Amino acid sequence: MNKQLLSTITGLVLIFGVSTAQGAGELFFYNWTDYTPEDMLQKFEKDTGIKVTMDTYDSNETLLAKLKSGATGYDLAVPSSNFVSIMVSEGLLQKVDVKSMPNYKNVDPSWQGPAWDPEQMYSSPYQFGTTSFAIRTDAGLSCDSLKTFFEPEGEACGNVSVFQTPEEVASMAALYLGQQYCDDSSASLKAMQKLLQKQNKCVKVYSSEGMIDRIATKTVTVTNAWNGDAMRARMEGTPIKYCYPKEGLVGWFDSLVIPKGAKNYENAKTFMNWLMAGENMALVSNFARYSNAIPSSSKYLDPELASAPEVNVPAGIEVRVSETCGPKFVKSVDKIWTKLRQ
Repeated sequence: MNKQLLSTITGLVLIFGVSTAQGAGELFFYNWTDYTPEDMLQKFEKDTGIKVTMDTYDSNETLLAKLKSGATGYDLAVPSSNFVSIMVSEGLLQKVDVKSMPNYKNVDPSWQGPAWDPEQMYSSPYQFGTTSFAIRTDAGLSCDSLKTFFEPEGEACGNVSVFQTPEEVASMAALYLGQQYCDDSSASLKAMQKLLQKQNKCVKVYSSEGMIDRIATKTVTVTNAWNGDAMRARMEGTPIKYCYPKEGLVGWFDSLVIPKGAKNYENAKTFMNWLMAGENMALVSNFARYSNAIPSSSKYLDPELASAPEVNVPAGIEVRVSETCGPKFVKSVDKIWTKLRQ
């Protein structure tokens, strides 16, 4: 190790409160596809001396299955809020006292001690946003109701892209049907099944990856979408509009967690603390185009984020945050989804 690098790491010990041995080495990061900016990883490695190795997944369900399979080799993952609760209840996460981290003071008070982790003993903030659908602006489609997504008409039928897994689709269906999330009554489940079966006749592909590319290439004209993906596509010239249906949108909040058995536990804690600094969190938002829970990041954010329609929900449109549903509802929806995809 050269003297300059040694000096850098020694200085970081004072910042992060870990030993030199803990500040060096590796970190294995498991995150959603296309959700991790390379410049952020490069800055983290430069700041800490810790080398990050990335792997990706396409859904919360994929992440959950991986963690339930046993030792994964991953030190950090990024589940959505409702899946944090599931992972805690199933003993899949290691405890970490996030509130004691130096940079926790940077977290917006409204996001401190969230419902899914009230003692902040398992998770630290990553990004938050909304789930809806998007359309090609040249397709002559309405954007003001979930009817366009669930009951497409004319040429739109046969040109719809839907997420591969049912979690967020079921929540959107509940909004359209006027149901509460996680309603496991027979009547509500039958209504959801009927709606999804009707939509199925118009679906070209079920996939949680490449949605925006399919819009750009005219492979589909209607697609499930997250607001940040839609913003990135619009800024790159795709004729796309992120829709704010009158029935409402699904809200979500993604967090960093440490899987059980993580070998680089201290390095994972270092990353959590490091990312709660405004200039570092801004790197993620500037790339992924989502909002974050660190107000001090605002001075580092691209100006477009403040005024972008994809992150400014119109007045009167409800954003209902995802909930952790009970086993009966989950099992029933999985059964509906399996039958749908046969």
